[in-house]
Amino acid sequence: MHILVLRFSALGDVAILHPVLIQRASANPGVRFTLAAPKLAQPLFEDIPNVDYLPIDKHKPLGEIWRQLSAVKPDVVADVHGVLRTFRLDMRFRLHGIRVVRIDKERAERRRLLRKENKDLTPLKPSWQRYDEVFESIGLAGKTVQQGFVEPLKTDTGCRRIGIAPFAQHKGKVWPLENVGRLIELLVRQSENSLFLFGGREEVSELENLAAAYGDRVQVCAGKGTLADDMRAMQSLNVLLSMDSANMHIASCLGVPVVSIWGATHPAGGFYGWRQNPDWAIQAELPCRPCSMFGNKPCRFGDYRCLKAITPERVAAKLSQF
Repeated sequence: MHILVLRFSALGDVAILHPVLIQRASANPGVRFTLAAPKLAQPLFEDIPNVDYLPIDKHKPLGEIWRQLSAVKPDVVADVHGVLRTFRLDMRFRLHGIRVVRIDKERAERRRLLRKENKDLTPLKPSWQRYDEVFESIGLAGKTVQQGFVEPLKTDTGCRRIGIAPFAQHKGKVWPLENVGRLIELLVRQSENSLFLFGGREEVSELENLAAAYGDRVQVCAGKGTLADDMRAMQSLNVLLSMDSANMHIASCLGVPVVSIWGATHPAGGFYGWRQNPDWAIQAELPCRPCSMFGNKPCRFGDYRCLKAITPERVAAKLSQF
């Protein structure tokens, strides 16, 4: 059997697929998988023997994407993206007699969470589990199970390597940079701490500004190479501080503990890091939260108080536990 897996964006959502695809591919060695996803995420899946990677540029015309996908000649399509663009591709595959199994995003439950009808914020089904249910429906063996939390890295060197990834795609998920600067100031006072800053190429200058006053104690990893290079740097960390962003999910794939900051979004929305301890999520308990599933809605008050309420001192205290 040859399964074509569709997940065109974003990087964090593709990273969430990583543990699921590893488990299903390992449990079904006679099945061939082709993952159609953004080129940037390819290093996450390079070491899975029966998984091929098909880089997809989601901005290209749908007809061109269809020609790429149909050339793979799958037996089954696993649509774990579930958006209008993939719906249209699903229809074409079905017209050609190819079975399609599509993710259930439980949009009604998401709306209940945002309307505060889910008053106790009972966590929604995590994204990795919804992905896994697609493969379950196809009939594959090897149900994915999240066994225990990530174990903090224990070292005898007396050094603590802390990564900081202060950016996210949407403003509702980004801790103010002045708070990041104050956190760095607090952390470098402890001689055992070495700091490593992560981000995209477009964020290098801001990260360099944050690091400028501290010499070798604060190193900028962003813009130095590929995602594979960032992954190698992350693997050496004792802990990563991240927003609700792709960096949280990439570090989770690598088994790195993540302290995460949550503003407009909430861990109960189903996008928490794989095997991350819920106690490592830092958030302000405000009645307006969560106001967005993805952090892309403007703050109704205009000040993003949910993020400003999280102090550098509180974050530094949490990081000191690792």
